[in-house]
Amino acid sequence: MCYRLIRPLFFQLDSERAHYLALNGLNFLSALRLTRLIPSPPSLPRTVMGLHFPNPIGLAAGFDKNGDYIDALSDLGFGFIEVGTITPKAQEGNPRPRLFRLAPAEAIINRLGFNNKGVDYLVERLRKKHFQGILGVNLGKNRDTPIENAAEDYIHSFRLVAPYASYITINISSPNTPALRNLQHGDLLRDLLRFLKKEQAQFFESSKKYLPLVVKIAPDLTAEELKVIAESLLFEKIDGVIATNTTLSRDDVKDLAEAKEPGGLSGKPLCALSTEVIRKLHQLLQGQIPIIASGGIVSAEAAQEKLRAGASLVQVYSGLIYQGPGWVRQLGLQLKANSVST
Repeated sequence: MCYRLIRPLFFQLDSERAHYLALNGLNFLSALRLTRLIPSPPSLPRTVMGLHFPNPIGLAAGFDKNGDYIDALSDLGFGFIEVGTITPKAQEGNPRPRLFRLAPAEAIINRLGFNNKGVDYLVERLRKKHFQGILGVNLGKNRDTPIENAAEDYIHSFRLVAPYASYITINISSPNTPALRNLQHGDLLRDLLRFLKKEQAQFFESSKKYLPLVVKIAPDLTAEELKVIAESLLFEKIDGVIATNTTLSRDDVKDLAEAKEPGGLSGKPLCALSTEVIRKLHQLLQGQIPIIASGGIVSAEAAQEKLRAGASLVQVYSGLIYQGPGWVRQLGLQLKANSVST
């Protein structure tokens, strides 16, 4: 109820400014231990990728790029949190404004461009966190790294964050870094996955900790492209796949003025497209690789639909912005009531 009263004030501000104002406010409340008054979601435990999740509701990457708000966000009751996307070197990202609300459609367009403080900064934040739950780290490449050298960026960051992560996500599907989506195809994909699986094996040998490797894919893939990706994921024994990133499509929002802004679209208009990718991917993977659903989860019905389509877990971003911090508990209660299982 409280969020509904203050949301119009936030929505009067520039989207990016409002985002960090809200996060800093959450950090302040967490420091006062007031966020602990937010009731937790019900227990909905499940084991995925060998990890034990207290509930299937996660926070998607992009919400807390640099790991500055992990402890405060964990007070909202997430079953897992994913930070990033992080790159080896700090980078500014694209010029502002670069984040836009499409409020009538419960959607967001972003062209942030992997703006982050770099992997060394993130590692310092991870060392200082108190959160002991499941934490994913989402990795990308720097904008100025040639696509043929992208694996070096991912490997560099992998080595640094591995001791602190519960799993690592390889982001090869953001539409806001030129040529990045080329890594979803052909030899570029196979080579990248092979190099990272080698790093995973070496880390396990030295630490005795198995660190699941997850790949995040785009929704804008043809059936044949999705088939080839699935074959690569299976061949390289990848541990999980996140479906999906944001879309370049504007089919469901073309009448809105903000729809002309370039960038990736998330939120409610992405839901059906993302769910269809999950459904097809589930058929292709035959249950051998778990799917984490992301994209358009702005209601319990959307989350349930994705779980029924074959996902094992869900991640939210836009839904949290439109529904507020108490929504994590409400979503958990509704999933519990409808007894969604995977």
